[in-house]
Amino acid sequence: VQLQASGGGLVQAGDSLRLSCAASGRSFSSYDMGWFRQAPGKEREFVAAISGSTTYYADSVKGRFTISRDNAKNTLYLQMNSLKPEDTAVYYCARRSHGSYYYTGNYNYWGQGTQVTVSS
Repeated sequence: VQLQASGGGLVQAGDSLRLSCAASGRSFSSYDMGWFRQAPGKEREFVAAISGSTTYYADSVKGRFTISRDNAKNTLYLQMNSLKPEDTAVYYCARRSHGSYYYTGNYNYWGQGTQVTVSS
């Protein structure tokens, strides 16, 4: 399984970005997927996850970010609106293996990350 994240960039506060995560291999639709982010000097943190039609969000992004997937295209998305400077981080997509959606240790496949920088 390979995950390839893309779509990051440099934007201004209030702008929008859509991240994509292309997955290789079969059975993409069978797995729960998530987005995490890591800012410089900080631990990687949960952003959002999707399980079937159910979505989960960190409080810091709720109402601004939307996670979705297109199983026919083997692609996971993260629509990010009303971006803030504190959203600046490397964003990672990951495939969940077990347990809680909120912890990095419960994901066993990770993409390489895409940088999102939000200027004020």
